[in-house]
Amino acid sequence: MTAIPQGRTRRATLVAAMCALVLGMTTGLTGCAEDPDAGTNGVGKLSPAQIQARTKSAAGAVDAVRLSGSVVTSGHTYKLDMRLKADGGSGSVTAEGAAFHLLRVGEQLFLKADAAFWDKQDGKSGDGGADTAAGDKLGGKYVKVPSGDPSYKKFSGFTDKDLLLDGLLTLHGTLATDGHHEQAGVRTIRITGDGGSGGTLDVSLEGKPYPLRLERAGGAGTLSFSSWGKDFALEEPAKDETVDYGKQLPTS
Repeated sequence: MTAIPQGRTRRATLVAAMCALVLGMTTGLTGCAEDPDAGTNGVGKLSPAQIQARTKSAAGAVDAVRLSGSVVTSGHTYKLDMRLKADGGSGSVTAEGAAFHLLRVGEQLFLKADAAFWDKQDGKSGDGGADTAAGDKLGGKYVKVPSGDPSYKKFSGFTDKDLLLDGLLTLHGTLATDGHHEQAGVRTIRITGDGGSGGTLDVSLEGKPYPLRLERAGGAGTLSFSSWGKDFALEEPAKDETVDYGKQLPTS
């Protein structure tokens, strides 16, 4: 059960009292309802296209955000819990049962995982020989991903705030509103693309119109957004915690 904020309870009580007063003084009135957009930032009264535009603008203007949930791409499901800002990001990724940590500072991308992860990837590569003990060398270390490695573009995308948000916050098809809702106790207005098949997006009605929850089109994942504007430390790992692999990583 979602707790109802005290402010909303007080508003509802005040509206009910006003309605009773009006109904007691006026004939011919059959009812009185609370305005769902009363005390909000007003985006709930805009068209769906305007709401989407306001949301993308608000998200693009803020420095930092936390993104968590799942993304399905190229037939693979990735579970993400990332903190992102303009010059990089940090967080965890789980794919096909394998979990690892990503860290990007500027153009430098690092991947950290346990020995079992690296041994599994090395086993898939089929290289054999001296690289069969990859886990011994790489496990528990921040491995610098070469910019020319095929993994670099894929994984760096998970740490790129602007790239992720630009792609995620656009619903597909005909836009429509789908009523007022709540996410983590915050009032939202929901917009949809093609009745939901093109995705749904809950936008905050309190403060800035930040996106709070996204269901991607075609069942391609569900994401929650939080900690808008909350800065966090982003530094390259110490040298004794880092391994420069120096060539293409074991195939994943």
